[in-house]
Amino acid sequence: MSEFLLDTFEVDPKEMRQAYCDALIKEANVNDKLMVIDVDVSHSVGTGKFYEAFPDRAINCGIMEAHAIGMCAGMSETGLIPFFHAFGVFATRRIFDQIFISCAYQDLNVKIIGADPGVTAQTNGGTHMPFEDLGLMRLIPNATIVEPADSTMYDYIVHAMAEQYGVFYLRTSRRKTVKLYKPGTEFKVGKAMKLFDGKDVCIIACGIMVYEAIRAREILKAEGIDAAVIDMHTIKPLDGEAVLEAARKCGAVVTAENHNKVGGLGSAVCEFLAEKHPVPVERVGVDESFGEVGTQAYLQKRFGLTGEEIARKAKIAIQRKGA
Repeated sequence: MSEFLLDTFEVDPKEMRQAYCDALIKEANVNDKLMVIDVDVSHSVGTGKFYEAFPDRAINCGIMEAHAIGMCAGMSETGLIPFFHAFGVFATRRIFDQIFISCAYQDLNVKIIGADPGVTAQTNGGTHMPFEDLGLMRLIPNATIVEPADSTMYDYIVHAMAEQYGVFYLRTSRRKTVKLYKPGTEFKVGKAMKLFDGKDVCIIACGIMVYEAIRAREILKAEGIDAAVIDMHTIKPLDGEAVLEAARKCGAVVTAENHNKVGGLGSAVCEFLAEKHPVPVERVGVDESFGEVGTQAYLQKRFGLTGEEIARKAKIAIQRKGA
């Protein structure tokens, strides 16, 4: 077990959106270029405290996402660092062309925060439940994509987003999640967190599925199977070194993501290993489905985003090693 993991995992008393806004305010205190732009979501996404702390550096554009991201592009041209906030579906799919052409193609410095990815949208239902946002954003040249597993990462990722030039996509839940990391744990964009060593199979997960991957490891351990676990918080650029090391050591890989099986973390890992070191890979994710209304617990079972499903796929991957 890694030294930066907590001894026990419990639900964080602080919501992700609160922790995010605290990190944003902390960064804004030392970086006067940072701006907050949103589309009537300051309460939903949790940036309300930023408006109170920096009223001259926060703008609500109303429900006009394309207009707002165009404004962000203009701000970047003047040297400002805009952080744009919307629900994940509207932060990516609705304004994909504007992000691609106005921001990325122009080589500008725009930070995009997509809230409530996948099943974390819960009762907002299928129209607000992005299973495709990682796939879309991975297609943008030179974009950086990060999905934290818990709130501890925010201080580091917000600082990195402000310091590193370019288009960033932060994919994040806004409600409470299971706390995994000790306070003060350091993270680096593009460098995976190796949580557990193992020799039989490696589980590579991101976001809320990191906790499920840890659960899967315990399920497999009870059956005599030794599973490694990696938190691949940066989906792009992928930490190829960590993936390659795991594939060579374990000979079998399972990916787990709160996203469509196609286009996201699973695709990134498969594409990399197909070129560098082919091994059996099983993917846990949403399979050809739209979202629906429900609690997160129900939806994770509905779409197979559970530790039990990861463990099942792990055993299939191990069997395929000897086929």
